[in-house]
Amino acid sequence: QVQLVESGGGLVQTGGSLTLFCAASGRTSTIFSMGWYRQAPGKEREVVAVKVNGRVEWTVEALKDRFTIVRDEVQNTVSLSMNNLNPDDTAVYYCNANGRSGSWGQGTQVTVSS
Repeated sequence: QVQLVESGGGLVQTGGSLTLFCAASGRTSTIFSMGWYRQAPGKEREVVAVKVNGRVEWTVEALKDRFTIVRDEVQNTVSLSMNNLNPDDTAVYYCNANGRSGSWGQGTQVTVSS
């Protein structure tokens, strides 16, 4: 079992920036990918960015110019730097390991005010 703990969410004004951080513990040797998903009110959870072991990295096309995922495979951490935020980015952001059937963090709220 892998445990994930997120931090770094909060309230920010439109145009602001936030960085989310996630640390994994437990059976970290089983991790082959880490990433971020988000779920806005009334919407389904959607993928934001994922980094697979090695160099494979994938970010939603519409967010690529504003969001950056960084993963440390040695420390078993992943971060998401978010710039030029807007109210559409308001959501609960979840750290994930090993895809949708894998492990999830408890979620961290990001609220962008207009």
